[in-house]
Amino acid sequence: MVKLEKKQVKIVSILIAVVFVGSVVALALTQTGSGLASAASSSVGVVDYQQIGSQHPQLAQANQDMQAAVDAAQKEFEEQSAGMNDQQKADYYRQTQERLSQKQQELMEPIKKSVDDAVKSVAEAKGLQVVLEKSAVVYGGQDITQDVVNKLK
Repeated sequence: MVKLEKKQVKIVSILIAVVFVGSVVALALTQTGSGLASAASSSVGVVDYQQIGSQHPQLAQANQDMQAAVDAAQKEFEEQSAGMNDQQKADYYRQTQERLSQKQQELMEPIKKSVDDAVKSVAEAKGLQVVLEKSAVVYGGQDITQDVVNKLK
């Protein structure tokens, strides 16, 4: 496995965050009931998923676990690929990447679920019927981001 540079690790981390935020937004949009028509006549909350994700108490441990998995996979790749030709190395690299992707999903799923649960809990406590990603809202809405962060802690 090619040794990952800090820049590559940062890019992968950013991609992970984008996928996480996108999936949380998609989940929020699928649970809005009758959609935007009901949002006009109901109480609407907004939340900054990127801020919540970056302040999640389990994120640091998940990042450490993921980095340990990357390091282990890199070491394993270097050991296993020593006698392989280029095609075998490419296939083995792809398999290793798939395993790392699966590991990332396993680590992020409990974090995503806890964020979803916290958003739902705060929204119910405040009587909100719809919660949208803050960046998707041009005007209005009650910002519950800090309440969700506090709930997670």
